[in-house]
Amino acid sequence: MSAPAADALGRAEALLDRTARDRARAAPRSGYLDLIGGPPPPPTGTTQTLMLTRAVPAVYERWWRPALGRVAKGALGPGMADEHRIARLLLALAPGDGVLDVACGPGNFTRRFARTVGDTGLAIGIDASATMLARAVADTRAELRNVAYVRGDAVRLPFRDEAFDAVCCFAALHLFADPMTALDHMARVLTPGGRLALMTSCRTRSTALRTLDGLIGDRAGIRMFEPDEITDALRARGLVDVRRQVTGFVQFVGARKPRT
Repeated sequence: MSAPAADALGRAEALLDRTARDRARAAPRSGYLDLIGGPPPPPTGTTQTLMLTRAVPAVYERWWRPALGRVAKGALGPGMADEHRIARLLLALAPGDGVLDVACGPGNFTRRFARTVGDTGLAIGIDASATMLARAVADTRAELRNVAYVRGDAVRLPFRDEAFDAVCCFAALHLFADPMTALDHMARVLTPGGRLALMTSCRTRSTALRTLDGLIGDRAGIRMFEPDEITDALRARGLVDVRRQVTGFVQFVGARKPRT
């Protein structure tokens, strides 16, 4: 593990809550903080099961994620470059910001965030999959001194209150066993004025398509959120400036935590 990585891990450890800090260990030769130690939580379905294998992390960024995204977003929906642009706009990152990438996978978004916030900022990716994080560490260049990865619970986030200026969760909330608890924690760890960006599922209003997306979701372990379910949940948690863009079976949602 390089010295820059060790520096970033130390900065990440300082943002953990007290209980998590007590059990935080840099796994030997792994390059990430491991708060789980043993096997990950039980997967919610086929999709999460595949994420825990060695095969999917190897092809996730180049093939797996773009292909699945294209099916979900439709032929005319935004591509991966557009997703990065949407995340950047919703998060409004600036040099010096701290940003959390929830269910970061192989770190493809985490690394882009790190380049935006610069050396004075910090980008942390959290995921429960050891194979995904191994890929993330391997793909993160040594010159990125401000990236750290944590193996931990992406639902009940192990960070202290008001730890991050921005939180991103793209293509994962619909896979969580308890997505509303995840939203509780995302809101909790945001600083006043902090920004949240989500990309997740969205059911259509068409009766025929609702039957189809329900069947697909059940088989894959994907929760299909009702059209207003996520935006209403964010407002109920006190977030403001809630906006949404829907494309195919996917929604992009942004929100902000009030300053007062």
